[in-house]
Amino acid sequence: MVVGGSGVDTVVRVDSLPVPLADSLGVGPIREWPGRTGGNVALGCRALGLNVTLLDFIGDDWPGRQVRERLAAGDVAFEPLISPAGTRRAVNLIDPSGHRMSLYEAGDPGELRMPRDFYLPHLRRTRHVHLSTVNFARFLLDDIEALGVPVSTDLHDWDGQDEHHREFALRSDLVFLSSAGARERIASVMREILRDGRAQAVVAFAGAGGSYLLTRDGGSTPRPVPAVAPPAPVVDSNGAGDAYVCGFLYGRLSGRDLEDSARLGALAGAHACTGEGSTALIGRAAMLAATGA
Repeated sequence: MVVGGSGVDTVVRVDSLPVPLADSLGVGPIREWPGRTGGNVALGCRALGLNVTLLDFIGDDWPGRQVRERLAAGDVAFEPLISPAGTRRAVNLIDPSGHRMSLYEAGDPGELRMPRDFYLPHLRRTRHVHLSTVNFARFLLDDIEALGVPVSTDLHDWDGQDEHHREFALRSDLVFLSSAGARERIASVMREILRDGRAQAVVAFAGAGGSYLLTRDGGSTPRPVPAVAPPAPVVDSNGAGDAYVCGFLYGRLSGRDLEDSARLGALAGAHACTGEGSTALIGRAAMLAATGA
């Protein structure tokens, strides 16, 4: 089950990042891609053959209809509630090498809550829940813990200090984040998550540099996980981290160990870079063929 984080990305292709300071700039085709982090994880896990339900708030608006249509096309069971703030949106600037700068809306209203009688029946029949770091998702953590359901989260570019993400970091069994936030402190942040929280493993994404895995029983130094060469030219990196999460979760839910799951994550992330707007979702047959399984 995935909770939160759906929406629509507007993808704008630019000649370079950062963009020049100017009154106006000519750009390539501007595209709209429904998904965002929660939708991307739900779609990616479903493409790998996992049964997925996505619970989230969206607006009664045109972007919300886009989200519904894409999730339906991807065979994801979507259970939405209507938010008075509308559907989340972001603008992603993509340079020719596929690097991204994301400009995203601040978030849902602080008082937004998901009713317990809405989410509890889903929690009781799921074997894993992935929480987006939207504010209302933190209020599910007590029930998730009481039911003993394993939980994962993606902190994205958390710097290790912002308090919004800390509760997710310390109350999840699997924690993903980008090394871009903490930079040279990333190893220290990973160790702090294991020391102070319940996580069994922390994964830090490093883009073309691969990723790093730190486990509770694997020492204090994050172990490098090599990047996988994309099977086609890189188009953009939008959704690559979400795809990595999907590959990793597929591995764990299939009974693979943490190291093998990280390698599957790297494979899925590389594949995601070969399509526009997080549309290059690797399927189970392609993943198994690539790994020789």
